[in-house]
Amino acid sequence: MPTVHPQVQKARDLAPLIAAAADEHDRIRELTKPVVKALIDGGFFTMLKTKAVGGMELKPSIFAQVTEALAYADGSTGWVVCQSNGCSTTSAYLPPHLAQELFGKPDGILAWGPPGSPYEATPVDGGYRITGKWRFMSGSQNATWLGAHLRVAGTKELKTFLYPKSSATFHDIWHTLGLRGTASNEYSVDNLFIPNERAIYRDGARDRRSDSPLYRFTSTQLYSIGFGGVALGIARATMDEFLSLPREKTRLGAGKPMVENNVIQSHVAQAEAKWRSARYFLHAAADEALETIEERGAMDMDQRTRLRLASTWAIQSSREIVNTLFHDCGAMAVFEENPFERRLRDIDTVAQQGQGRILHYETVGQVMLGVAPENIF
Repeated sequence: MPTVHPQVQKARDLAPLIAAAADEHDRIRELTKPVVKALIDGGFFTMLKTKAVGGMELKPSIFAQVTEALAYADGSTGWVVCQSNGCSTTSAYLPPHLAQELFGKPDGILAWGPPGSPYEATPVDGGYRITGKWRFMSGSQNATWLGAHLRVAGTKELKTFLYPKSSATFHDIWHTLGLRGTASNEYSVDNLFIPNERAIYRDGARDRRSDSPLYRFTSTQLYSIGFGGVALGIARATMDEFLSLPREKTRLGAGKPMVENNVIQSHVAQAEAKWRSARYFLHAAADEALETIEERGAMDMDQRTRLRLASTWAIQSSREIVNTLFHDCGAMAVFEENPFERRLRDIDTVAQQGQGRILHYETVGQVMLGVAPENIF
C-alpha cells in the first residue's frame, strides 16, 4: 500500500466532523465555526505558505490529495481550503516583515476574487488609491486580509493590492446552485489607500523572494491542481455512496434490482476507470512539472499544457461521473435527504468556474497543433 502523507491523513480524520456539518454549510452559506477551527488547528490554511512564515510548502500533488480528501466530506470545505491556500502563495512575494504580519499566525488567511475587473489603481504619493467591487471571494468569512487584482492606470501592469478585511464593505450575494458553504460573496472598497509595499507583482521573478520550486508554479496552476482534487473528492464520494446502495434497490418501473442492470454495471465500471485515470494524470502532471522545475528552474510549454489538460480533465471527468450516477439512482436522487443531490449541485458549480472551463480544451489543442493559443493558461 502507498504511504499516506500525514496531511492527507489529517484530512481523512476530519471527514466525520466536516461531513456532519455539510448541510449546515449549505444553510448558512459559510463554514461552521467548529470546522474552521479544526482546519486552522490542523494547519490546512498553511499548506502553500512559505516555510519562513510557518508554512508547509507542500508538494502540489499532495496538496491535491488533501483537497480531494476534504471535498470527499464536503465540496465547500475542500473549495475554501484550496482557494485560501492559492491566495497564501502571496507570502513568497512580500517583504519578510509584511509576510509575517499577514501570514505568520495559523489564522492568517487571505481572500480575494479573480482578476479581470474593469477597475484601475491610481498611483499617488507613497502608494495607490483603489475603488472597485469584486465577486467570488471564497472563504471570505475566514479571512483576516483581502486582496484585489487591478491594472495600474496608464499602464498594462497588473498588480495585487492587499488590505485588512476591515477596510472593505461586504455584500451578501452568494445564493447559488452549489458550493453554497464557500461564502464567495461580493466586497467593495472606495478610494482606499494602499501603500507601495502592499502592491505587488505576483507569479513572476520581479517580486518573488523565495527560491522554493513551489513558487515557480503560478497561483493559477496551483489553483487548477487543487480544484482538480476537489472535483475528484466529490466524484469519489458519489461513487462510494452509489456502491453502498442496498443490493435489492429497484428503480420505479424496473423489473430487476439496479445491481443486475447491465447499463448500470457498465456505468459503474466506466466511472471507476475515469476517476482513477483522471486522478493519476493530475498527480503525474504535477509531479513531472515539479521535477523539471527542480532540475531546470521552470517548466516548459509542454508541461504547462499538460498541467492545464490534466486539471480540466479531472474536473470534467468528475462532473460526468456524478451526473451519470445521479441519474442512475432514479427519482430518489432529487431529495435533499439523500447523499447525491448536494454533490450534483456542487460538482456542476465546480465545473462552471474558471479552472474547469471546457474552453481549456481548445487552448490545449491549439498548442498541440502549433497554433498560437487564444487564451492564457
